[in-house]
Amino acid sequence: MRGKTAEDLNLLELLDPVAEAAGYAIVRLRLMGGEHARRLQIMAERPSDGDMNVEDCARLSRAISEIMDAADPIAGEYTLEVSSPGVDRPLTRFHDFESYQGYEARIELDRLAEGRKRFKGVLAGVDADQVAFDIEGEAETALIPFAWIAEAKLVLSDQLMKRGADVRAARIQSESNTPQDSQTQTSEYRGNIP
Repeated sequence: MRGKTAEDLNLLELLDPVAEAAGYAIVRLRLMGGEHARRLQIMAERPSDGDMNVEDCARLSRAISEIMDAADPIAGEYTLEVSSPGVDRPLTRFHDFESYQGYEARIELDRLAEGRKRFKGVLAGVDADQVAFDIEGEAETALIPFAWIAEAKLVLSDQLMKRGADVRAARIQSESNTPQDSQTQTSEYRGNIP
């Protein structure tokens, strides 16, 4: 789910170590578009707190650009976009389903289950290699094999917005309590992320 195509998966193999060395985890990677206007979209976060600010995006973009320029794994021109997963983020890794237990999500399977592929409900944790999911309108919790999930995404809700606000507030509080040198305090990122 972190990558959709074989090309995506190959790029993940190349770029996961780069992201990890820079202090980030790639949540999702997609190479989109045709031959002439391709776009490499990378969603990432800091594993320590799940956050990703503009400075983080710029730092990771520079690290990825260096490797992409040296390895040249994409034929032709492309645009690199590095971003945070956002509040209503995709759920791409097994631990995401545990981390966001209690939140609403939409799940799409790669096969039919009870006559359908798409489900909406509340994440109820994980069990072995399965995701526990309280499907809207169903009385019992369903156990869905993680391997069957093609796509999953959190549903924007007041509860999720509050979690996002709490994370931002904690980051701001942490940053204001951390002594910084004068160069860092006055630096500002402007322009496009390379």
